[in-house]
Amino acid sequence: MSAFKTIHLFDYDILASDIGFLQTGSKSLVNTINQYSYIMAEKDPGFKKALQDADVLLPDGIGVVVAARLIEGKKIKKVAGADLHYYLLSKLQEEGGSCFYLGSSENTLAAIKKRLNGEFPAVRSGFYSPPYKPQFDEADNLGMINAVNAFKPDVLFVGMTAPKQEKWSNEQRDQLNANVICSIGAVFDFYAGTIERPGQFWIKIGLEWFIRLLKEPKRMSRRYLYYGFPFGLMLLRETIRRPFRKKQHNS
Repeated sequence: MSAFKTIHLFDYDILASDIGFLQTGSKSLVNTINQYSYIMAEKDPGFKKALQDADVLLPDGIGVVVAARLIEGKKIKKVAGADLHYYLLSKLQEEGGSCFYLGSSENTLAAIKKRLNGEFPAVRSGFYSPPYKPQFDEADNLGMINAVNAFKPDVLFVGMTAPKQEKWSNEQRDQLNANVICSIGAVFDFYAGTIERPGQFWIKIGLEWFIRLLKEPKRMSRRYLYYGFPFGLMLLRETIRRPFRKKQHNS
């Protein structure tokens, strides 16, 4: 994996360049961070460690992009899990590589397989739907690891919702016979078509979150409103402190 730029923000080294450096033949763990995962990680040390241990941490949220600008004076671009997914599939299509989808339901995985075969016919794919439960036991973990390792994918997509997917990937990374391991959560549903992602217009103007909130108010209100409020307060506090930190640094 070639060199790439990062910005140190919130105790994390977050990607500050595009994802063109990622190679499917290199070992790497890729995760994403947004305002929701940041607040969650402050309360969950295992989740925070998983995000910090990632080889690449993508700014998958407009809140993180705004924070980088206000707190550090740096302009970075949002890179969503869906962007990562499309980039890696395109690479695998060119290279004749393979990917494995670990997570979600059998129906969702079947829809992914159908679309994948039509859009990326050169990509060899594997699928495994783990048990739906809050905590995996040793037998569950072994079943997932064996399924992945039997296939030996260039890219492993993990979709079990945060923070379970990030923690599981980080804990099992050394046991997995896969090159790029990335936790992309909702992308499984987006690609399967079970949840519709907002259009490019809303994505480009930074309001993808707002459209998702309108479409799924019950599920998204906790993520964007309940967790958004403490994130906003933190952002305001750090923005106010910035001139004083800069003054101390220059003195």
